[in-house]
Order: sequence, then structure tokens, then C-alpha cells
Amino acid sequence: MTDAEVLAEFRDAGALLEGHFILSSGLRSPIFLQKMFIFQDPVRTERLCRALAQKIQARFGAVDYVVSPAVGGIVPGYETARHLGAKAIFVEREDGQFKLRRGFAIPAGARVVMVEDIVTTGLSSRECLASIAAEPGTILGAACLVDRSGGKAELGVPLVSLVAMDIPAYQPDALPPELAAIPATKPGSRGLGA
Repeated sequence: MTDAEVLAEFRDAGALLEGHFILSSGLRSPIFLQKMFIFQDPVRTERLCRALAQKIQARFGAVDYVVSPAVGGIVPGYETARHLGAKAIFVEREDGQFKLRRGFAIPAGARVVMVEDIVTTGLSSRECLASIAAEPGTILGAACLVDRSGGKAELGVPLVSLVAMDIPAYQPDALPPELAAIPATKPGSRGLGA
């Protein structure tokens, strides 16, 4: 799947939004990718996650477990794992830290890829990877549908993405005038209760 095809999926789903958005990282941006508009369509989700699974397999080989951060990573993690023939599990916040819960565990020798929806600064991905590192499996790398850092987010492991975009993000006190003139909205999920 080409970059243009991936972006067309987001546009066609109404998931490529323009305005003034407060991202999960706290940064501000004129572009927001509302991936839940993608995930409400199982056929579209399947297409994107199949393409991501193919890229993961080409980069890392066989995968035993896909681990994703809740909430946004659960759907793409599950669907990508299905195409990889892997188990899909997720981490949740407990006392502010990502942890495997619900009896999930990663056995010794398991080959693991962390799958995320969208990477901006990489904070959620790094937190997820840190929780996975406490398990005895082997982390092969990470993957996401969209890397909106344009390849700048540092995760500490290789990152595979369907598309990398360099979408501007600003500190709240350093907004360009045209963005500052628009009321901000916060459509993300960080900060939701456990």
C-alpha cells in the first residue's frame, strides 16, 4: 500500500481533520488523524492492518505476540496480529504506568512487536515498550499506521509505519497566529480513566 493510498483511506473515512487540536502529548496541531473513523469500518481497518502486517513481516520475520497500548492501539493491534498469525494483547494504565493486566503475559522466547495507531512524539510507544521489556519475550520492534513525526520520534527500537508524515506540532505557548486564532479541541484518548 502506497503513502497516497493510506492517506486516501483516511480522507475517504473523514479521518483527516483540519483545525486546532490538542494532541495526547499536549502539543497543538492544525491536523488531527481521527483513527476511530477508520476503525468503525472493519473493511477499511482490515485493508490497512493487512498492509501493516506485511511490512512488519518483511522487516522482522515471524511474530508471536502483538502488544498495543490501550485504548487507541487495541483495534489495529488485534487486526494486525490476525494477519500475522500472532496473539494480540494490550497494556493498560495502572497507577499511571502501562502494565499487562487481565492475566496477559509474554513467555520466554516469544517474538514481540508493539503495534500503535499513530505515533507523534513516541511517548505512549516508549511507555508501552518499557512495560513489554519487563517480560521475558524478545522485542523485535514497533509499528504504527501513521508516523506523524516524519521519522523523528525515537522509540529505542526500529519503527515500521504505513506512512510517515511530518505534520507540524507546536508547544501551546508557541502557536503560529493562524492556529492561535482558532479555538482548540482535544479529540484524543489520553487522560481517560482506567
